[in-house]
Amino acid sequence: MDSKMVDVTLHIDEDTTHDKREAFRDSLLNLSGVMTADSLDEKPHFMVVGYDPDVINSIDLLTNATHNGLHAELIGL
Repeated sequence: MDSKMVDVTLHIDEDTTHDKREAFRDSLLNLSGVMTADSLDEKPHFMVVGYDPDVINSIDLLTNATHNGLHAELIGL
């Protein structure tokens, strides 16, 4: 079965430390269907997540943020 990959940008409302963002990134990467999750220290409120929409949806990513004590929104381009 071929995997699809789409990217979504999350805007994280809170000011976070590098370690907090890394912990959130790791929790996203542990979700089935998430392939990538990246943020830059220069833009700490943004995280780009690559995922397979046949396995997981973007709302699940926001739910994961909430479970990590964060508030986030999807940014459409």
